[in-house]
Amino acid sequence: MSAHLITDPTTDPDTPAVAVTDPAWLVLSAAMTDEVPVIADRDDLLVTIAPGAGRGAPACFLPTLARIEVNGHHLGGVDPATVTPHRLGDRARYGPAWGLLVHECAHAAHSVWEPPPGAPPGAAAAAEELEESRIEAVQVARRPDDRRWLRASATHLILDESGLTDPTRTLGVSRADAGRAAALLLARVDAGILNPDEVESVARVVTDVLGEDTLATLREIWTAAHATPDDDAEAMIDLGRRWCDALGVDPDAGTDTAPGTPDGAPGTGDGTGPAVGPSPMSGAISDALRRIDAAVAYEPVPGAADGTPATSSAPATGPAGDPAAGAAAARVFGPATDDGTGAATTGAPGGGARDVIAGTRAPTADERRAARQVGRVLDTAGVRDRVATRTTSAMPPGRLRMRGALAADAQRAAGAMPTAEPFTRTTRRAVPTPPLRLGIACDVSSSMREFARPVTSAAWILANAAAHTRVPATTATVAFGEAVHAITRPGAVPDRVTRFRAPDGYEVIDEAIAALDGALGLASPGAARLLVVVSDGIFCPTPRAAAQARVDRLRAAGCGVLWLAPRGPVEPLNGATVLPLTDPATTAREIARAATAALRATR
Repeated sequence: MSAHLITDPTTDPDTPAVAVTDPAWLVLSAAMTDEVPVIADRDDLLVTIAPGAGRGAPACFLPTLARIEVNGHHLGGVDPATVTPHRLGDRARYGPAWGLLVHECAHAAHSVWEPPPGAPPGAAAAAEELEESRIEAVQVARRPDDRRWLRASATHLILDESGLTDPTRTLGVSRADAGRAAALLLARVDAGILNPDEVESVARVVTDVLGEDTLATLREIWTAAHATPDDDAEAMIDLGRRWCDALGVDPDAGTDTAPGTPDGAPGTGDGTGPAVGPSPMSGAISDALRRIDAAVAYEPVPGAADGTPATSSAPATGPAGDPAAGAAAARVFGPATDDGTGAATTGAPGGGARDVIAGTRAPTADERRAARQVGRVLDTAGVRDRVATRTTSAMPPGRLRMRGALAADAQRAAGAMPTAEPFTRTTRRAVPTPPLRLGIACDVSSSMREFARPVTSAAWILANAAAHTRVPATTATVAFGEAVHAITRPGAVPDRVTRFRAPDGYEVIDEAIAALDGALGLASPGAARLLVVVSDGIFCPTPRAAAQARVDRLRAAGCGVLWLAPRGPVEPLNGATVLPLTDPATTAREIARAATAALRATR
């Protein structure tokens, strides 16, 4: 099987098992062992995570030992002693390592078939390459929330398998290399892991090398692999044989696993000889991996409905039920730099907040007072949402945690009264003051020009109110006109008031709502959620219809919608709680009461 699916762990003496002696890594290994039964749908697996584990790969699964190994390097510098994987929101801090664990759990659950004796080695190798996207497709069909983590680990796996991390190996543009890139990246799009725009550069290079007809044939093969049962070895070998035939590789001799020509080496670029000029494949894959990393960084944390905020820079909210919203959040909010105005600017499409920002100013005393008033009211404004709480006990019911059971056994062996509580149980109960997620969208089209001052004031008051709540609160602010501009990033509390210009003649309100949904998880349970739109609602028909559909979806999911409307003609979206916008600094109580009404309207 592949480099990280090792059927015979004794065959490679150069990559022995790692002896783990550091208590922090031992405890973390036990904690991850506790979590894998539900992910892999089997309870006999042991996990080892430590620096150097993985038998030379980022992670590996050893079927004969029922063991998963993860190289602790991919924890990304996070102190293993601080890792608490049972807290769903904590997993964002080490998303790639958690994704590697999920990927190996997918192997443990679904890599049942083995190459039969006498199988052509080239066909078997190609089938094992197809297995990588196949098991991920089956895993997300069974557990959709695992998609976020498989995306987080995809770059690490692809870097390892493509050879880009080895300075002596550079992917060329041979047909075998193009096929490998297609299996690693393009097949993961049809598996539901990656998005088409993220791998667009790779698709162009692969098409140039193989041609559209061959790529279409490869897509038919990997699509068939995704639908192949876990134990159908004959079908997988047959698909591997078809893969070799499509690429012109002898299935009996093995695939061309060597890298293509190095960048800059001469050749023809068609797999029949050296390539002419630098190879575009490495650059295309690097570009794809950067796009994937940027998008994943701002995707919500699946299932983080226990009120535990993630400690990474990415927002930690509920499951990513809308990939388009996650992609919009990635475009608007990241990667970003501070341009000195207090706004989060980005070079991505929909970024560039400089066009609509007229500078910043210090908040007035009335605005500071208003932010405190709104914050105090929002403490108890949330709907009674169901929040998950994890408890432990010495006796069933609950799920047995291996770490706790071993601790109890050790206490008994030492003659002490067992105090360990090895059984865990998750209960969901309604709470009166759940955490708060608040998204603010400000219209900067030309029809809002005369209301720019109250809009800027209202945006600052609402965003700053998060600093004055006693419950965990996360806010983000965007301005929208012809594009969406990030004003404050998720979780940031602005010190200064951002002054807006209103130059635009079109309003992408739908994109603004999508970006806030993707960044904050407004459609996901586990917190009180409020979308605030500051606008006159005079939109073109197309974005208005799309925005109405998004508002309907948010309200159906329990998110409140508050519409702050200026004087004059106003056309708010249906379902929103409307409040006339005058001077926000002197009408804070009215804003807070309207926010409460908007939240309770979804109960």
